[in-house]
Amino acid sequence: MSSLNKVMLMGNVTRDIEVRYTPKGTAVADVGLACNRRVKQGEEWVDETTFVDVTVWGRTAELAGQYLAKGRPVFFEGRLQLDTWQDQQSGQKRSRLKVVADNMQFIGGGQGGGGQQGGGQQYQQQAPQQQAPQQQAAPPQQAPSGGSPASGFDNMDDDDDIPF
Repeated sequence: MSSLNKVMLMGNVTRDIEVRYTPKGTAVADVGLACNRRVKQGEEWVDETTFVDVTVWGRTAELAGQYLAKGRPVFFEGRLQLDTWQDQQSGQKRSRLKVVADNMQFIGGGQGGGGQQGGGQQYQQQAPQQQAPQQQAAPPQQAPSGGSPASGFDNMDDDDDIPF
């Protein structure tokens, strides 16, 4: 039987990002993400918050460190990973479930390298073992003014009479 390990999360960054580098020079960053959900309890609506740890690698980690700050909305797409280790003090086996992101997209038009309204810039990373330390990702392309990136039509007049 096949299996699927896919996660999509949208939420707000809970702390400023610190980028670290592996001995081979690959950037890595851990992002704290708060995802809210409104639930009705009796007659009252209450926010239920889930905190998730997200790890990003390579150029995506560098961009996260440059543009993400506490409170900034962001979208991640990736996979779940279970980390296990032996606790040094108690000797007990410990584990933690986290998300390893493959894609990151800035949401909204906040400060810095955000995106356009209703969208954002999307960044896709390569797996750490496939990425050379000095490899540069191509800069994100901006949509031409007057048209949306998905429409393919630049500077269309809204005053045209359409006969239907």
